[in-house]
Amino acid sequence: MLKIASRVAAVSAATVVMGLIPLAGTSYAASCYSTGCDNQGPKSTGCESDAVGHGTVNNNGRIAELRWSNKCKAAWVRTTQTASPSWYSSYATIEKYNAAGKLLRSLSVDTPNTYNSSDWSNMLGGFGGDYFYRACVGFHKNSGAPYGVQCTNKF
Repeated sequence: MLKIASRVAAVSAATVVMGLIPLAGTSYAASCYSTGCDNQGPKSTGCESDAVGHGTVNNNGRIAELRWSNKCKAAWVRTTQTASPSWYSSYATIEKYNAAGKLLRSLSVDTPNTYNSSDWSNMLGGFGGDYFYRACVGFHKNSGAPYGVQCTNKF
């Protein structure tokens, strides 16, 4: 009888533990949508789970990639440092435009100084023919004027 009770307890414990582990491929609902995603992080909201790239630009080893979540209807920029050594500070921006081409808002993120490391900005949301996005990357020495900015095409 003790053996049976022990096995039942083990099976019950395993069932509880398995219930806590999400199945592979499980998708979770994002916590924001469209303009409600403005200035929120793609990772913390779950928007990065279906993200796709919509253009990349390389500015002397500083890479900016325009990322888009169809589930969240929001965009952000992921920046990667591939310049080694990095003598300059660099940054990437995500820019949001209206249908008339007017810049509505931009957010930026510093490119990490460590070779081959990445970071990303918060998001700007909206969809349809109402909004367009582009990602840009630039660099400057210390706090001086920028040496140049390069941008993706608008998406």
